[in-house]
Amino acid sequence: MTSMHTDTHEGPGTGVRGVPAVSLRGVTKDFGHVHAVRGIDLDIQQGEIVAFLGPNGAGKTTTIDMVLGLSTPTTGEIEVMGQKPRTAIAHGLVSAVMQTGGLLKDLTVKETVAYMASLFATTADVDDVLARAGIASLADRKVGKCSGGEQQRLRFALALLPDPALLLLDEPTTGMDVEGRRAFWNAIREDAGKGRTVLFATHYLEEADQYADRIVLVSKGRIVADGTGSEVKALASGRTVRATITNPDTDRLAGLGGVDSVEIRGDSIYVHAKDSDAVARYLLNETDARDIEITSRGLEDAFLSLTGDNDHSEGDDQ
Repeated sequence: MTSMHTDTHEGPGTGVRGVPAVSLRGVTKDFGHVHAVRGIDLDIQQGEIVAFLGPNGAGKTTTIDMVLGLSTPTTGEIEVMGQKPRTAIAHGLVSAVMQTGGLLKDLTVKETVAYMASLFATTADVDDVLARAGIASLADRKVGKCSGGEQQRLRFALALLPDPALLLLDEPTTGMDVEGRRAFWNAIREDAGKGRTVLFATHYLEEADQYADRIVLVSKGRIVADGTGSEVKALASGRTVRATITNPDTDRLAGLGGVDSVEIRGDSIYVHAKDSDAVARYLLNETDARDIEITSRGLEDAFLSLTGDNDHSEGDDQ
């Protein structure tokens, strides 16, 4: 693929002014009788970092494939930087970091990046890309000797070569240790600060909560939540009451108004409820409960609450 920069590409990490980085309108995708995507409307603005979350079978990978031009919608329209996906990619506006992808094991890290750079008409500087991906110190290491996390950062470096306006990441930190993940996201944040748009799919909910400006939650081929981490968490109404208790009456607790679920873990009980005060009053006044804690529900709670039991036959495996 040759990188061709049009006069509407404004430089590092930028795209066509005045249009969304990604726009989906009424997008569906069917595979025979399987409805992987069931009608998605979505705008992602330039410079946003957006997490694309959902259980297996939700339609995440199918949607990303369509944004990358790897497949076409059954119905609906997709634009990337105001262009058809394949056109935007041909203009060097889009790069992707996937979980897997062919890397030549016998080349060094720097040789790999230099070889890929030779395939583009214009690219970022090889040494600069290695530094931005945090692998400058690995330049002379054979790819086959790199860990899974290091190879993932090499894929990130390759994606930065055409200086894309839109960067799509599929499980980008798989195989990275905690320090590597933090350094990776610092690099992503720095890039986004210069105007680059980032859309990433991840199973690490804490990554989405910590690093995304916005979370789009999909289930069974549809968007079920779209907002900041705080806004999405607020959709899982209620709080969790935890207490240490002897022989809890779970039926009585479950019968209290607004109680969603009751769990027993060892000598502790966890009650998810919309009216946490009522639960706390019952525990304090009518049981031997002690060490009572009340916490807001987190992104995982919202994820489970909003996606429910996902039918794996209704979408792809991502």
